[in-house]
Amino acid sequence: MSQTFHDKALAYHQEGRPGKINVTSHKKLDNDQDLSLAYSPGVAAPVREIV
Repeated sequence: MSQTFHDKALAYHQEGRPGKINVTSHKKLDNDQDLSLAYSPGVAAPVREIV
């Protein structure tokens, strides 16, 4: 790796917000019940329908 590329890579990763990926929900997750419906134990109901 050239020093120029190395320096550019360091500068690239130092700028802006940390991280490169953003995960957003397609469902509302406003409270504990919403979270329980989306994940465990709520996800068990649709999984059982599939299986």
